[in-house]
Amino acid sequence: MTSISMRWLAMLAIASIATAAVAFGCGVKSPPIPPEEARPERIVDLHGVSVREGIRLSWARPTRYAGGKDMRDLAGFTLMRAAGDEPFEKVTWVPITDQGRFRIQREFNYIDTGATLGHAYRYAVIAQTSDNYVSQPSNVVTMVRSEPPAAPNPENYVLPVPKPAF
Repeated sequence: MTSISMRWLAMLAIASIATAAVAFGCGVKSPPIPPEEARPERIVDLHGVSVREGIRLSWARPTRYAGGKDMRDLAGFTLMRAAGDEPFEKVTWVPITDQGRFRIQREFNYIDTGATLGHAYRYAVIAQTSDNYVSQPSNVVTMVRSEPPAAPNPENYVLPVPKPAF
């Protein structure tokens, strides 16, 4: 076989491989997802309570993207706070630390120890994926930091009357 024939066969083989790669694509089997559907679903159950240390905020983990598919790449949450009518500012980042675990954390809590007694604050949480898609801000919770009620005093605490078992 001549060297021209060998080159011609090699070029034909390369062209065949390139054609096959283009014909079969990269393996993507579905259309691309728009960015607004790739972000985490909005948190709608943010709630707070005044505790001795500050204001404790709690919310459930979002489990789906805004487009409805199951989410597996949640990275964490940005907790936002506004005093009175001021604009929201970032208070902290709450990371997700349960990747690879059998049981995932379903509820998250954060105590805002920077809240001052007697002052009103508004709070919101934003979820974020590992590739930086962010959710819409959560429901807004307004809290006034107050002294929690005193613990029962053992000297004047009255035990509840037991009910008959039958």
